Amino acid sequence: MHQFTIEPMFGSEGWELAGFNIAFTNSAMWMLIAAVALWAFMLGGMKRELVPGRWQMMVETFTGFIDDLLEANIGKAGKKYVPYIFSLFMFILFANLLGLVPLPLAMVGLHAFTFTSHFTITGVLAIMTFAIVLIVGFWKHGFHFFSLFVPHGTPVPMIPIIFVIELISFLFRPFSLGLRLFVAMMAGHVLLEVLASFVIDSANAGIGWGLAIGGPSFILMLAICALEILVAGIQAYVFALLASLYINDAENLH
Repeated sequence: MHQFTIEPMFGSEGWELAGFNIAFTNSAMWMLIAAVALWAFMLGGMKRELVPGRWQMMVETFTGFIDDLLEANIGKAGKKYVPYIFSLFMFILFANLLGLVPLPLAMVGLHAFTFTSHFTITGVLAIMTFAIVLIVGFWKHGFHFFSLFVPHGTPVPMIPIIFVIELISFLFRPFSLGLRLFVAMMAGHVLLEVLASFVIDSANAGIGWGLAIGGPSFILMLAICALEILVAGIQAYVFALLASLYINDAENLH
């Protein structure tokens, strides 16, 4: 599980602030790399040429995709959430894909770090979305926002029970939102690590074991790597989709 270990890049001494250690870690470094990569991607596609090039067209495709997603789930009011949902989607997508990049220095212990495989990161992203839902809900509807927990047509005797059930379900949303992404990314990388150990150990055991176990394991690794690229995109989409659905509840009380 070493690939998931968060380690200080420049040591942990002298990084104390108000009783907390704020050392710059490998997780922070890869978050910074993802943010810079996303910034460069957007900067290269914002030329606003009359005849867009491939890069500009790619950026416009992603922004159009998120715009359509929000309009389908929220309506016209979803326009103002495009910057947030787009940033959320692209940041998670870049994070997931960067974690799959094979580095030449992996042989000496330096490898890509998938920070979305940590619940502390995905949980914070989920809490940010949940905070927006609460702020928008109470700002726009006041205490009428609590009507979200009582579906229309609920029999009066059932209202207390349904209210509690819906409230608990609502409060678990940030947990489930962050947990889904964390589990998906961590499970994929653990599986690749296990298969890689099969390949290495069988090769060390001899040619026969290498061909019998290492060969199929290596082929399976390639297939799972391709699948992980697909999962990286799907998980970013699912996170953005659920975030838009939750915001829709705050906007329209559905």
